[in-house]
Amino acid sequence: MSRNRAGEPGREPEGAAVPLLIRGGRVVEGGTVREADVLVVGERIAAVGEIPAADAAGAEILEADGRLVMPGFIDAHSHAEGAVFDEDVQLALLRQGITTVIGGQDGVSYAPGDGTWAGEYFAAINGAHPTYRGPGVAELLATYDAAVPLNVAYLVPAGTVRHQVLGGQERPATVEERARMAALVARGVADGAVGLSTGLDYTPGIYAADDEIAELCRPLAAAGLPYVTHMRGGYEDNSQVGIEEAARIGLAAGVPVHISHFHTRADEAARLMSRLEQRGVEASFDAYPYTRGCSILGMTLLPPALNAMDPAQAADQLRDPERRAQLRQDWFPRVDEYPSLGPEWPELITIAHTIAEEFSWAHGLTLAQVAARRGTDAVDAALDLLAASRLEVNVVMAVRDQRPVSDLGRLIAHPRQLGGSDGIFVGAHPHPRARGTFASYLATYVRERGFLTWAEAARHLSTAAAEVFHLGGRGRVQSGCIADLALVEESSVRDVATYDDPTALAVGIDDVLVAGRPVLTGGRLTGDRPGGGLRASPGMPQGSGSAPTDTRSPHQGER
Repeated sequence: MSRNRAGEPGREPEGAAVPLLIRGGRVVEGGTVREADVLVVGERIAAVGEIPAADAAGAEILEADGRLVMPGFIDAHSHAEGAVFDEDVQLALLRQGITTVIGGQDGVSYAPGDGTWAGEYFAAINGAHPTYRGPGVAELLATYDAAVPLNVAYLVPAGTVRHQVLGGQERPATVEERARMAALVARGVADGAVGLSTGLDYTPGIYAADDEIAELCRPLAAAGLPYVTHMRGGYEDNSQVGIEEAARIGLAAGVPVHISHFHTRADEAARLMSRLEQRGVEASFDAYPYTRGCSILGMTLLPPALNAMDPAQAADQLRDPERRAQLRQDWFPRVDEYPSLGPEWPELITIAHTIAEEFSWAHGLTLAQVAARRGTDAVDAALDLLAASRLEVNVVMAVRDQRPVSDLGRLIAHPRQLGGSDGIFVGAHPHPRARGTFASYLATYVRERGFLTWAEAARHLSTAAAEVFHLGGRGRVQSGCIADLALVEESSVRDVATYDDPTALAVGIDDVLVAGRPVLTGGRLTGDRPGGGLRASPGMPQGSGSAPTDTRSPHQGER
């Protein structure tokens, strides 16, 4: 069926689009689950309920057969902005019901600039973008238009902004440099970015003080866009340090705060979120349903100064015997003191990705296993691996104290939690969260354990993120909203990916629409590409049935 916009060569005009009737489903909307049909005309939902035959005349029929009709899920923390052009990645996302990903996370991504620095530093997290070469957010968003089957929204990454102005320098920014950075952020906001992100464990974000970050956040205030932070100082039981800094920044700039991958105990998360509320900070967070994390090995095991270097230069230093001896003596004792890892770190860190062919056998092995196979200790194994890979290594990190499902469930059920996978698609043995997170929410935390109802899940996994990130008329199955929809088989939806088999696809979501067009049918890609770059929008008031403001990039035409 054709639902293409006017003016695209060889395609039918928008007015010729055939309506689509989703028949016999159970609509999840407004805190309820009810039997209802959904009529889609063009890119929007035209009606929900009992549809008169005259209104559905000529419509194509999609039989829901009792499946849940839910708003397409919004991944509030994704690293798919470079990988989303890969059909395997598209399938992995859509099979979880994800219709929008929010990139630009952790302070590092392609725009502004030509993407070279971020493509190198976060090569093991975001990978390279196949076509973006600069100069800014508008051009990056345009790369997705009519090129992918789902939507991509973008946060201005503060680390990239700082690198554009200061490079990797370890010093405070001057007044003039702060003004230049703030201007880059303002340009990104004008181009449609949905907020600003920081990664305060990564370089160069680790060098930025809170007053500098607050200045960068001020261009967000007029639009009410959020400050999104990978906090400084660690998570788990040390989260208060980062929360206090985030509060200072949010209050100084007058913006909401969103905490990335907020993995601490449920009671501690509730206490700290209450603390933010008491201080007058509007706040939210994302948390994925796994106890293990994933990041670049250099951030975990190397000093910031080495991470800030050109990768080839850093690799040379790691090969130098004197530098290695200095790291072993002065730096690695600090690694032993990391609260989440401790001295057991060689057994807790598993290799997910390396570009070094001589270490291709190491995927899926712990650093302790790599060391044993090579007849070295873990320090030498790690430094050899990093040097051979020019720092392009990502790892899955277990923790000493594995939290039970009961605690994770209470964390996920917190009213300010948003669904976020922190999904990384780079690597031969990646973290399973990229392909399992949203199906895990539904299977374990809704159907099996009941931490959320289906109606609450719709809010956590879609509606709330659409509101926080100003994604306009998404996140609801409601007349006038954009028809990003997922049909969910309540009894069978589940995650299949595991730490041993991390690339297995989720099951139970076989039909997905984006902008009213089927992009997944029978569990397979249709080949249609109605997705694109999303721009921040004032959106539509909660509960309103009016047609929402569009969020498509201007390159996509009027919505």
